[in-house]
Amino acid sequence: MMVNWIAAAAIAMAAAPSGGAATAEAVHWAELKTDALTAVIGDNEPMGDHHRRRYNGVFALATPERAESPFVPMFSGLNLEHYFDAQARTDDDAVFFEPRHVPMELRRIGDNAVELYQATTPFYGVESWTRFTMSAPRYIDMTFRCIPHKNEFIGGFMGVFWASYINAPADKSLYFLQAGSTLDNPQWVQYCTQVHGHASTVVHEADAFRAERGESTGSLFEELSPLRYAEPFYYGLFRDHVLIFIFERGPMVRFSHSPSGAGPTPAGDDTNPAWDFQLIVPGVVAGQEYGLRMRLVYKPWAGRDDVLAEVRNAYATVLK
Repeated sequence: MMVNWIAAAAIAMAAAPSGGAATAEAVHWAELKTDALTAVIGDNEPMGDHHRRRYNGVFALATPERAESPFVPMFSGLNLEHYFDAQARTDDDAVFFEPRHVPMELRRIGDNAVELYQATTPFYGVESWTRFTMSAPRYIDMTFRCIPHKNEFIGGFMGVFWASYINAPADKSLYFLQAGSTLDNPQWVQYCTQVHGHASTVVHEADAFRAERGESTGSLFEELSPLRYAEPFYYGLFRDHVLIFIFERGPMVRFSHSPSGAGPTPAGDDTNPAWDFQLIVPGVVAGQEYGLRMRLVYKPWAGRDDVLAEVRNAYATVLK
């Protein structure tokens, strides 16, 4: 249960040596709460014995109805995973997973928000700020800002990739509105890739940007599905709850899926999926700020009409 490993980490932090600014340890995670949702947000450092180093973002979620987190405990959700361009994949994990390897600074912004700051990364040269704000009843709003400081992106674009590692759901699928449909006239698509790295990215119906690449290396962002989406949101089911990922309209957002990207289930009888997304910035210019805003909703499942109501509410308020 989430409460158990939060308590264990808190005990470990309380037992850490103190004695002034010279010996005080940095805070690497924070708990945000409403009456209906609890979240743990953290940087790339480990948390207790349960959460691994080099995974950032939302470590865990819990509601009064379900203490079990939808995210694999050793990993996370909304994890800043990759920067990428058109160059071939490197075998150097410190480059391929650069945002996970470079240290982050967690900054508390009041009672209901934290920010992860990452200084300019050594390979792609990206400086970033990721703010997570919790609001009632069950919302986490993420605002990502970045400044690329190098003019060396191959193919003339910058890609930013986030991963969410899902904890053994019975249904591994993502659901979104197919091209040509609308919030008022929805036509749903069930999207579950057969194997990792095959037809693994879905683009918007108006997204015509294509990067010229060499032979595919199996990265999720390289392999496009023939499916197209109409509105920038998707949802997935976890037990009797739903995770709804809602993105602002405007930026070039792409959805990605892997049936096995989060490794084996605890029982070892299946694999955990990854429900991911990307920001694509064509014509990227060094020194210019880019960003993405999105809302994560986590609540008991109440049907598709409720999903659409949450999407409409986000577009009328925080993502207006």
